[in-house]
Amino acid sequence: MPRQGQSVETCILGEWVKKKGDTVKTGDILFSYETDKASFEEDAKADGILLDVFFDEGDEVPVLVNVAVIGNAGESVDEFRPGGEVSAVLTPEVAATEMQSEAKVVSPEVKMVAEPSGKLKISPRAKNAAEKMGIAYQQLQGSGPEGRIIERDIEAAAQVMPKLTPLAQEKAKAEGLKAGETATGLGGKATAQDLISYNPVYGDDFEVKKLTNMRKMIAKAMHTSLQNSAQLTHHMSADARKIMALRKKFKKALDSGTISQNVTINDLVCFAVIKALKKYPQVNSHFIGDSMRWFKKVHLGLAVDTERGLMVPAIKNADDLSLEGLSAQLQAIAGQCRKGNVNPELLAPEAASFTISNLGNYGVEMFTPVINIPQTAILGVCTIVPRPKDLGDGVYGFVPMIGLSLTYDHQALDGGEATLFLREIKEQIENLTI
Repeated sequence: MPRQGQSVETCILGEWVKKKGDTVKTGDILFSYETDKASFEEDAKADGILLDVFFDEGDEVPVLVNVAVIGNAGESVDEFRPGGEVSAVLTPEVAATEMQSEAKVVSPEVKMVAEPSGKLKISPRAKNAAEKMGIAYQQLQGSGPEGRIIERDIEAAAQVMPKLTPLAQEKAKAEGLKAGETATGLGGKATAQDLISYNPVYGDDFEVKKLTNMRKMIAKAMHTSLQNSAQLTHHMSADARKIMALRKKFKKALDSGTISQNVTINDLVCFAVIKALKKYPQVNSHFIGDSMRWFKKVHLGLAVDTERGLMVPAIKNADDLSLEGLSAQLQAIAGQCRKGNVNPELLAPEAASFTISNLGNYGVEMFTPVINIPQTAILGVCTIVPRPKDLGDGVYGFVPMIGLSLTYDHQALDGGEATLFLREIKEQIENLTI
């Protein structure tokens, strides 16, 4: 499996274009695969026959691990099999001895339940053993006190029950599923696709659709973010009259040909945020457990909605750019994301030091963005709505206000720091100078 960037550790195998036994030539497309956000195709590096494939479509494969073998007809592929070893050749005497030994082994009795009910009782040791061996313990009838599942139940089940991959274990536990009759994973393990329901009797008023690889990646990232950070969101609004006036000014200059870049409201907000980050460098950081990584430059992440899913590319050294330069870079990288040819290195969560997610075009007035860890915070930009404001001397009027939602990791930032930073963004927007 190719490595697309130093931060990429695993890839999702997409579609096998060539099948086992096919004749291939150098340059033929073998399969497609995906990183966190981008898709690629892998071509053959030699002529020959596709002797074997080691992973199925949809499998998550570590980078630099063999996925297939091209060679000549009749050649052995055992030495290339991931985690496998060349099988030893048994003499007839040894084989007979092993068969006799196996015949003496009596499979332990394992009691199952048709469908789990009530609170599951399992000892910590048994639970750890089940997760390590890939056993769906939800199906077991425990032999301990009051039906408690104990370690010996897991050991017995490991000899007769199909083992699950880590992803299948998580899905079985979350959705109340169990292993079916087939196991299509490596080493005879049941994958997430092999799981079935305890009660397969349903109505016909729905359609089951499998998640795309992109959605699986996004779901995993969001779940990891919320599991490993203490997230809190502050909301504030900023007077948008200044940036709206600047937007009109740039639009007029674009129409007259004075400038060539279409500067948007989002570009102006990003420019203001960069200025605020320079004043509050503790927010322009990564939280990495017992330490923080403070960045001297602003590497701005921008959430981009695409047909394949949400992508968050980074603009490196964004604080070195003029407003027009920033606008051009934001537009270019968003286009690359939508075309699917963005550099995977720029999509890694570690590539950006701070992220902005703008839902203003959708009319969203307030939301809670999720931090792209290990980043410390993320800013949600909302739509512009008229709100009453004191204009001075007891005069009130409706003023266009833009909503700002700052989610931050309370492990890294105190509430006061986050509030001061959010207020700085507000002031930068209201007093932006170009």
